[in-house]
Amino acid sequence: MSLVVFVLLPGVHLLDLAGPAQVFSTAADHGQPYRIGYVGEQEQVCSAQGLPLTAQTRWPELGDDDLVVVPGWRAPTLAGGPEPSPDTLARLRAHHAAGGTVASVCAGAEALGRAGLLDGRRCTTHHDLQDELAARHPRATVVRDVLFTAEDRVVTSAGIASGIDLALHLLAARHGPALAAQVARDMVVYARRNGHEPQASAMLRHRSHLDDTVHRVQDLIDARFAEPLPLARVAASAGVSERTLTRLFHRATGGLTPLRYQQTLRLERAEHLISHGTTVEAAAREVGFEDARMLRRLRARATRVPVDGT
Repeated sequence: MSLVVFVLLPGVHLLDLAGPAQVFSTAADHGQPYRIGYVGEQEQVCSAQGLPLTAQTRWPELGDDDLVVVPGWRAPTLAGGPEPSPDTLARLRAHHAAGGTVASVCAGAEALGRAGLLDGRRCTTHHDLQDELAARHPRATVVRDVLFTAEDRVVTSAGIASGIDLALHLLAARHGPALAAQVARDMVVYARRNGHEPQASAMLRHRSHLDDTVHRVQDLIDARFAEPLPLARVAASAGVSERTLTRLFHRATGGLTPLRYQQTLRLERAEHLISHGTTVEAAAREVGFEDARMLRRLRARATRVPVDGT
């Protein structure tokens, strides 16, 4: 059982909290081993929207598979926001030092900064607070105009609803794109991400359409993208011809074929593995390629710089 602990500070924004909490709660509904907890420095914390929230003042014991999330709060500046106690900051540091993941939404990045967890790492926050975050924590690399960043088990996201994107990314990294896509569909959200590789998840980028047939096919590919999936088999699963499926898929996803979509998922997962130290050869085998040559070609194609608009 993995524990997701939300640290509630005075003036916490409800959506900063509720969005990620809903993601992990929905994942639990799908059989994933998540339990959610709420801690605070007082038993009752008033939210920015006026709703009082109840928190535990005693932290649970945490393992390295557990996640601690600091939602943001309402304040005109980071300097004018709540000040986490030394004990709260020490617990954030200790959890990360023990191998756990620490995340923030919006202004919550300030708490991670005060704990020293942003030093030497990429991070982000709400666009109105980015300059101040960079000034207050000059050893951090503040990345502007992205929805979230993830580096060395420190994950930060931009404002408000981007906490949902952050949580879906963590689900995809832990359990694969199929679960994250299913949770996103259950929550009726479409995350249009921008920025570098972690923000450009294909599982959501190509899910903004309303074609149920294509969604069913994507569910199949998401769950089995590392397996051989002949077009005839995929089309049969949807009850349509190969030609019809190709036409529907192309129209719904903005020009992809089922095979190209599968390759995109394989490439995305391989890049994640490589970024965490896996060799190209091992990553290729993990995502279903017989050898690394095809993976190298796809990586080269993905990073090719267009010339004269081509």
